[in-house]
Parts: sequence; C-alpha cells; structure tokens
Amino acid sequence: MPTSLLSPPARRPVFRLPDSLRMRFGVLARTVAAVVGGYLLAALTAALMSLHLPMARVDAVMTGTMTALVVFPAAVMWSFAARTALRAWIGLAVPVGLLALPFALSGGAA
Repeated sequence: MPTSLLSPPARRPVFRLPDSLRMRFGVLARTVAAVVGGYLLAALTAALMSLHLPMARVDAVMTGTMTALVVFPAAVMWSFAARTALRAWIGLAVPVGLLALPFALSGGAA
C-alpha cells in the first residue's frame, strides 16, 4: 500500500540502549540519589534541628542527630520506591532545597 505524499516518513530512533543497560543505569541513578540525596537530607535535618530547637544545645543536637538517623533510611527507601529514577531525584531534591534555604538564610552554623 503506497504512503500518502502528505504524510511524513516514519521516524526511527537514532540510538537506544538495550533494556539490560537501561535497567542498570536506572539502578545506578537511584543508588547515587539515595546516597547523595539521603546524606544531604539527613545532614540538613540534623543541622536545622540543632540550630532551631528551643532546648539546651546538647539536647537539640542529640534530637537532630537521632531524627537524621531515621531520615536517611527513609530517603533511601524513597529513591527505590519511586516509579522512575527522575522522580527519585526530584523527590529528594525538593526537600533538600526546602531545607537548604532556611539553613543558608540563618547563616549556617551558629
């Protein structure tokens, strides 16, 4: 059956990775997101809680550190539970950005 002169030619993908490599790169991207994003999220959580909790400095640091010990595994679980690696990165970048803003505005360490 001849194609119409008005219809554009079918496009073929220029290059596409095999499925096994795409899966491996997805796992690598999620692992890097979990380690880097989880660390940043946990560190910012501990730092902000240490600086801004209305209690003795020692108690605020301990509370921030214990909370960060829960935040890090939650971030790791999130990066592997997200539907795509991009969503994992975005899901960690948004809270890191939201916590980095008040930390930067407060002047970092007190």
